[in-house]
Amino acid sequence: MQNIIRQLEEKRAHARVGGGEKRIASQHAKGKLSARERIEALVDEGSFEEYDMFVEHDCSDFGMQDQKIPGDGVVTGHGLVKGRPVFIFSQDFTVFGGSLSAAHARKICKIMDQAMKVGAPVIGLNDSGGARIQEGVASLAGYADVFQRNVMASGVIPQISTIMGPCAGGAVYSPSMTDFIFMVQDSSYMFVTGPEVVKTVTNEVVTAEELGGAITHTTKSGVADKAFENDMEAMRQLRRFLGFLPSSNREQPPVQATDDPWDRAEPSLDNLVPPNPNKPYDMKELIQKVVDEGEFFETQPNYAGNIITGFGRFEGHPVGIVANQPMVLAGCLDIASAIKAGRFVRFCDAFNIPIVTFVDVPGFLPGTAQEYGGIIKHGAKLLYAYAEATVPKVTVITRKAYGGAYDVMASKHLRGDVNYAWPTAEIAVMGPKGAVEIIFRADKDDPDKLAEKEQEYREKFANPFVAGSLGFLDDVIMPHNTRKRISGSLRLLRNKKLENPWKKHGNIPL
Repeated sequence: MQNIIRQLEEKRAHARVGGGEKRIASQHAKGKLSARERIEALVDEGSFEEYDMFVEHDCSDFGMQDQKIPGDGVVTGHGLVKGRPVFIFSQDFTVFGGSLSAAHARKICKIMDQAMKVGAPVIGLNDSGGARIQEGVASLAGYADVFQRNVMASGVIPQISTIMGPCAGGAVYSPSMTDFIFMVQDSSYMFVTGPEVVKTVTNEVVTAEELGGAITHTTKSGVADKAFENDMEAMRQLRRFLGFLPSSNREQPPVQATDDPWDRAEPSLDNLVPPNPNKPYDMKELIQKVVDEGEFFETQPNYAGNIITGFGRFEGHPVGIVANQPMVLAGCLDIASAIKAGRFVRFCDAFNIPIVTFVDVPGFLPGTAQEYGGIIKHGAKLLYAYAEATVPKVTVITRKAYGGAYDVMASKHLRGDVNYAWPTAEIAVMGPKGAVEIIFRADKDDPDKLAEKEQEYREKFANPFVAGSLGFLDDVIMPHNTRKRISGSLRLLRNKKLENPWKKHGNIPL
């Protein structure tokens, strides 16, 4: 018995060092944590239970039979984050560069299957060079097995990917199908093909950072949701982020205690919207002043800045927030913002998270670039997402809500539950100037008459009262009471029941 126990401890010790102390030191020299250190930083102390520590690959080609390391390059198991269970896989770059073998894939698939059964999030800490070349098609089959589970888990349990190092080829497609992707600045990369292949095929010379670094994917491609300064900061923020999400689609989001009064007035909001309708203001100021304790976890803050998405709380209950941002492109909807917000709305709806929408939108962004890029189809994604959503939806129009963009932004016509407007709201087909130039085009050479008609149009339509008289608004509220009115509405809607017609699935305009 003592001999068996000694062997067990030796095997555990061998597995814990992965590719060896020298390679772990190399990770540390690059400012990166090891696979196990990342897990320790993420979960509650002492809560991690590891699976498959002794699994080894079964490849015998290219001398691989003599290169076997327990765990085979990925640490898998489950732990607690703030007392709630999560399943985790953490790829170990010190073992074959974190490359995925058939055995490595089976370990990941096992915890994904378990997570689906018990209803708990899956967190992937990705640090992989891609498929293990020595295994050939067996490693590709392993990737496909993981992909299939990503699809089956979508909308059932939250799936979060944190890119902690280089992820290339097949290694990027599993993260791409998860709900959120976070990266680490200067040490994580995502690309289908690396810089060398790009140079060979297209003759482009590009660095790994330029091709697929954190800045690229959080500002240009929109692939990643956020980038953090280092591994420890990423794990801290991931713990915070999980506090907004339910464990599965069968549960409600977790409630957090708060001392912030639900009916707290915010007098400064009465002066947030400038008197000049063409002058911008920061919509984030409104968000931070109405949510609990000003805490707002923004997603994709550096991409498609004309729309804001993220999570906050009212009375301790998480909500998803979508808001036009007048500071960027005057808050117009364009291709990137519609895709960004549409995916966010669908996530919230899948996981029982109410949606609060703040509207200041002058319309869709005009131009050939938008039309050629498919703004009609891409804009419809956001429209589809809001119309499909059955979670509580509360909307506040702060200023402009023009044309089709008014409809799209969680209007009453898309089953908005409670729709408010501030007194500064302008709800119309278009802005007064454009409307008058069309209606009175015969008087285009008479600026005085056009100015008179513009003022007449503004008084008649550029206000919330016409929409209110038609029942498209539930109330016109004072800005300083916004938190109180949203909190009360969300409380009322907490037990809302609404189901869509049965279908296999809809056909969203992808």
